[in-house]
Amino acid sequence: MTYAAIIKAELRMIQPVDLLEYDHLDRARRWVQSGQPLCRTAPPATPPMHLVSYFPVVDGGHILLGDHISSGLWLPPGGHVEPDEHPRDTVARECQEELRRPAQFLHPAPLFLTISETIGANPHEDVCLWYALKGDADRLPDYDAREYRTMRWFAFNDAPLEDTDPNLERFLGKLSDQSVDA
Repeated sequence: MTYAAIIKAELRMIQPVDLLEYDHLDRARRWVQSGQPLCRTAPPATPPMHLVSYFPVVDGGHILLGDHISSGLWLPPGGHVEPDEHPRDTVARECQEELRRPAQFLHPAPLFLTISETIGANPHEDVCLWYALKGDADRLPDYDAREYRTMRWFAFNDAPLEDTDPNLERFLGKLSDQSVDA
């Protein structure tokens, strides 16, 4: 199976929740079909559109967010997909690096897809596959202090939506609607 076929299979597992997600899925499918490189080969923005795996850690209506040093936003953990790496393997690798714990998937497939233009000196587009992980809202992980100033658990309705990924509210709504937030 080609790498593009693997990514197409991941995209097929996502059930879009709104018109924006339908649009992002359509754009992502066309991008994968185009034959363009899918993974970042040189930081921060080569190629100018590339795959990212987000892995929001949730526990019964709470989400773990980190005060991300380079973006200045409260973000779920995540990372860039390496060339030829399965996005789920990215989650496993990055979870170990950023949270120093194994990934415990709530669902084996991505639950959400977004395409976001980054801000800063080297703007580019991140094609983000969102995989939900199980966490324990009574404990903070031993997070990587080189990535995050701090981490904390937020109730879904208390998440700092003005200082986070602009798609987080939509993700939380989808997660709540699907009752996947174990």
